[in-house]
Amino acid sequence: MRVVIAFLLTLTILLCGQVVHATPVDTYEFKSMENQQRAVALAHELRCPQCQNQDLVDSNSPVARDLRLEVYKMVDAGQSDDEIVQFMTSRYGDFVLYKPKLESKTMVLWLGPFALLLIGLAIGFMFIRKQRIVPEQSQTLSKEDQKQLDELLKQSRANEDK
Repeated sequence: MRVVIAFLLTLTILLCGQVVHATPVDTYEFKSMENQQRAVALAHELRCPQCQNQDLVDSNSPVARDLRLEVYKMVDAGQSDDEIVQFMTSRYGDFVLYKPKLESKTMVLWLGPFALLLIGLAIGFMFIRKQRIVPEQSQTLSKEDQKQLDELLKQSRANEDK
């Protein structure tokens, strides 16, 4: 029994260890800790052109690794965040930005969720209003229905008495 418990415990620990999310390790040495923090924060804001759903830090693709190193070098070279973002967007387009700029061509991205929310609220409001406007149905029974009900009640009482 102890062997089974030890085996299950070991298996659980091994499986839980696989759940840990690791980011790629870069061996780039920064000139200062501030540069490192700024570069990593900037790399988190840029999307991997190959993976499309991961930022540069979380992606393991060779393209992301190269772009991470490029960002790190540019930060250490003293370039501003705006200059680095401008370089990346000129090379890869606005797609590399996780938060696209508010422009006429990206207006749907920014306002679309709010428009969908308003449409949903309007539909919900109309549905609730329609439910309240419907008149209540008459609660009176027809003579035939009342007669059937009385018969059922008599049968039920007769069965209870037995």
